[in-house]
Amino acid sequence: MNNTWKIYLLAVITFMVSTSEYVIAGILDKVAASNHVSVSAAGQLITVFAMANAFGSPLVVMATTKMNQRKLLNLSLVLMVLGSVMTITLPGFGFLIVSRIILALGSGVFAIAAKTAAAKLAPPEKQAGAIGTVILGFSAAIIIGVPIGRLVALLYDWKIIFVGIGVLSFLAIFVIMRTIPASNNGVAVPLGKQLSYLKNSKILMGLGATFFWQLGYGVMYSYIAPFLLTVTSMKGGEVSGALFAFGIATLIGSKFGGFMTDRIGNPRTLVGGLVVHVIALVLLSTIAKSTVVAIPLLMLWSFSAWSSGPGLQYNLVWLAPEASGIMLSLYGSFIQLGIAAAAGIGGVAVRSTSVHAVSWIGAGSVAIAAIITTVSFRLRRKVAKYENVV
Repeated sequence: MNNTWKIYLLAVITFMVSTSEYVIAGILDKVAASNHVSVSAAGQLITVFAMANAFGSPLVVMATTKMNQRKLLNLSLVLMVLGSVMTITLPGFGFLIVSRIILALGSGVFAIAAKTAAAKLAPPEKQAGAIGTVILGFSAAIIIGVPIGRLVALLYDWKIIFVGIGVLSFLAIFVIMRTIPASNNGVAVPLGKQLSYLKNSKILMGLGATFFWQLGYGVMYSYIAPFLLTVTSMKGGEVSGALFAFGIATLIGSKFGGFMTDRIGNPRTLVGGLVVHVIALVLLSTIAKSTVVAIPLLMLWSFSAWSSGPGLQYNLVWLAPEASGIMLSLYGSFIQLGIAAAAGIGGVAVRSTSVHAVSWIGAGSVAIAAIITTVSFRLRRKVAKYENVV
């Protein structure tokens, strides 16, 4: 219990650094106008951030395996301060792209280090719950950070947001130094050994399930507003209320997933959550014709989707506990790749058919994740039984 508040502290800082990623979507028009570029061109800032996060964060983690948890957390926060200062002070769209890359590395590495540190601060039977608590920071960044950022951009200048992120990141460095123990990341793992994890079929299956889960969630979420306006015939104000309810379910689902993983085990929690995720998407596409029906289904979808995050991450950490930071960095990379794929596939589907198609694509993708996860757990049980017999 003495470390519980430290885990929540990591979640709060995660909220702050994650806001640097998600807030751009809410202020894209303001960013475009101030840099004299089109909104579509400014949208590349989101793509650049995702790619830098996906490919850069694992490289930083691999290069810093000898660094203890506290130093790695503070290194990421230094990158957040540097990226924020560049965003505020350097003129031109080109420098803004560079600053987004630095912020992506900072937030990506912090997310990895925070989840690793949280798992080590918790007792073994509570590790999944600790990861789920840190994930609350990501959820809060979407639910709270983006609307607040939009309001600040409307009332003042959008760069004020990054003044706040930079100042809070600077202060967080001192907080981390005083509160988080300088625990070792473990034995330094050579680069060749780190890359060899990708040859492990169990780890590949875990990463594959992560990719299809995020693809299924992201392809629907990317077009959730037009989906609700057309398929469920909601009005603009009703969509805002529905998205707020969606966000609340997101927060509850993240915490519930970690709690249930610790209570009844990862296989039942993870597979069950994925199955409910599929059912919710199918129901949204078939019976959600009114606001009264759509909002509960939307909350069920959000709840089930986010309940899977702690289990997917805990699974990878369990498979390679000696390289937990690397596993979480790979998880983050596959999440970002899933986001990129979801945006592309969803765009093609909407243009070629209708927005109604995204829910079916999402359901199919999550079903693939559920199948991969089920097969993976069954194979693991068979291997365990064989080893016990031998």
